[in-house]
Amino acid sequence: MKRRVRPLFGTLMLVVAAAFVLSFRVSTRRGFSSFRLPNDVVAARKPAAAMNETLLKLAAVDLGEAQWKQEIEEMMEGNLPDRGRKRTYLSSGRVRIHHARARSFRGIPVNVQSPQFYRLWLELRKILHGWWRNRRFQPDIMSDLVNLVRVPIDRESVKYSSCAVVGNSGILLQKENGELIDSHEAVIRLNNARTSGFERHVGSKTTISFINSNMLHLCARREGCFCHPYGLTVPIVMYICQPIHMFDYALCNSSHRSPLVVTDLRFDLLCTRIVKYYSMKRFTEEGKKSVEEWGSAHGGLLFHYSSGMQAVMLALGICDKVSVFGYGKSDSAKHHYHTNQKAELHLHDYEAEYDLYHDLVNRPQAIPFILDKFKFPPVVIYQ
Repeated sequence: MKRRVRPLFGTLMLVVAAAFVLSFRVSTRRGFSSFRLPNDVVAARKPAAAMNETLLKLAAVDLGEAQWKQEIEEMMEGNLPDRGRKRTYLSSGRVRIHHARARSFRGIPVNVQSPQFYRLWLELRKILHGWWRNRRFQPDIMSDLVNLVRVPIDRESVKYSSCAVVGNSGILLQKENGELIDSHEAVIRLNNARTSGFERHVGSKTTISFINSNMLHLCARREGCFCHPYGLTVPIVMYICQPIHMFDYALCNSSHRSPLVVTDLRFDLLCTRIVKYYSMKRFTEEGKKSVEEWGSAHGGLLFHYSSGMQAVMLALGICDKVSVFGYGKSDSAKHHYHTNQKAELHLHDYEAEYDLYHDLVNRPQAIPFILDKFKFPPVVIYQ
């Protein structure tokens, strides 16, 4: 899959870069005042920070939009991807039986011949429509996170006084910060990392379980859609990796006793732009390489921010103070404290995300795409 998308990404990057260079050359002839960045980039630009406007523009390019739009349109029509193949299960308002013995869908125990499956599809269509219509860049979305996340969770319209965002790095086992973590009003944990047996290092309290939609798909295969390692009443906040994962949300949402909240696409797009900017900046400045090579080096269309990055961004919007634990790596530590995984995922640029965290602590005004009126809370990173 990567081999197919990388040439496309590289070509698109070349087209965008060439157009930018051409515009820049024309502007130098007419005077710099004739050159303009897109309005949404200008609105979020930090005038006091030295930012590379070429990278700002390239980071704002949404290469995945067309592909996601096509997938969603096909799903709305009943063409649902199942184990790598597109199958038309539903059409013209009726259930169409594709396979006489189809008793599961994507490994989920649901009978595609049943009225339940048809009702799920109708719910999926409704959810997809509401979710996709928010796919636009809105630089002031950070100021709306309390209403978008905390209000659905516990109906509170104020920020948490303090939050601990607990990553999954093996460096957590090098310190005993469990009590310190649990002393925060809210504790945000990632991707169902277990705490049992690690309480001295990672604490035991969980206020929000933050996951990516791949985790929910694994949960959807279980009886009752069980996805509650921290208890049945702990709310789950999730970002969508693939549109088809909305099927898992439609299936699981009704069975969850605690809230299951999907992140707003406007927030997702903001996180995407920020990480792409830092990744491209690091690639061109430290690697001394052309930005056109960035796509092939970072998975092209597959490139994505990590769950940990978006959890930190969420905390910035819903907390008055933010403490970060378990972010970073060490040669002597495992990638995840609770597993034997050693390698990092190439879909993420962790080094670029570390640059972002450094700016959060030392110079938040340098972070692009966020309006100046947003007040960053103080951030402390515990190594």
